[in-house]
Amino acid sequence: MNDMVKNLFLWLVIAIVLVSVFSNFGPRHAAAEKIAYSQFLTEIDQGMIHSVTVEDNKIIKGSTKNNRRFVTYMPVQDNALLGQLLKNNVTVTGQEKPQESFLLHLFINWFPMLLLIGVWIFF
Repeated sequence: MNDMVKNLFLWLVIAIVLVSVFSNFGPRHAAAEKIAYSQFLTEIDQGMIHSVTVEDNKIIKGSTKNNRRFVTYMPVQDNALLGQLLKNNVTVTGQEKPQESFLLHLFINWFPMLLLIGVWIFF
């Protein structure tokens, strides 16, 4: 195989690796402020929380009445939290943990092996 095709293949592999790294580790959306769970409970009692979404029974994302976005993590299972939220007229939603796609999972697991085979065949 001529050198031009080998160089093109090498640059293509480098580009694919860089795109996959930046897409997996880059920011996915606007960052929310991390707050302590105790501060979250205090803001509920003060009536400052507008809405919350509970993900995977641990992660709490939401917004305050002045449109400040936040995220906090439940250190322990808090059975009284739902009652406290409803008592303070907070909109509560739940969301299950997002699952990665089968194709992404397949690509991540098989890409190193395919890369080695490609390098072995073409070089």
